[in-house]
Amino acid sequence: MEYWIFVILILLCCAFAGSASAKVHRTYNAMQSVPTKSHATGRDTALRLLRENDVTDIEVGRVKGVLSDHYHPTKKQVNLSEGVYGGDSVAAVAVAAHEIGHVMQRKKGYLPYKLRSVLVPITNIGSRLAFPLVLIGILMEVFLVRTADSAYANWGYYVAIAGVALYGTSTLFALVTLPVELDASRRAKAMLLETGIISEDELPYAEKMLSAAAQTYLASLLVSLVYFLRFAWWVLRIFGRSRD
Repeated sequence: MEYWIFVILILLCCAFAGSASAKVHRTYNAMQSVPTKSHATGRDTALRLLRENDVTDIEVGRVKGVLSDHYHPTKKQVNLSEGVYGGDSVAAVAVAAHEIGHVMQRKKGYLPYKLRSVLVPITNIGSRLAFPLVLIGILMEVFLVRTADSAYANWGYYVAIAGVALYGTSTLFALVTLPVELDASRRAKAMLLETGIISEDELPYAEKMLSAAAQTYLASLLVSLVYFLRFAWWVLRIFGRSRD
């Protein structure tokens, strides 16, 4: 992958990511003006869905920001942004239900969700160790490849590849996140209809909100993939040149 190809790809991915983010906010602003017939707020929605699914150990709180909603499993909290917490729009109930969808994933033992939870600490470690390991591998390559003992000649390469693999955990995390978010949205739509918080004719509005949000996760995956491929190509090229 030549440098100019990487630049073009990353610019395209960033443009897609920016477009997806702008679409989420546009859709959210548009759907905020569409009140639900049930007049349920985001808080009402979250509490009712938790109650309907026999979940009693999760608190529903409010946080500052726009679309800063998230589920914190270790603290057993679903935190809703101010506009979602007190809003009775289709956008508010859709976002709140999406977060409850994550609660249900954890309760039901949804495999991709469990895998993503396992990847969180691994990804954090990988982001810190990837570059140091590649640097150590390069230094080992410089010094060990010149030794008489060929048994040690490839150690630097293996250490660098370990760094590349750790760097790739962020891409793996983004890959696993995509089905997790799509499934949370699927659960959200089903729960909203089953409980009557939204009606059939309101469902398309909720789907627009959730679909727009899904595009941001796809964009993150594409950006992460391009960076990983560039990083791997860079490391392999360095070791290829060092042995020419």
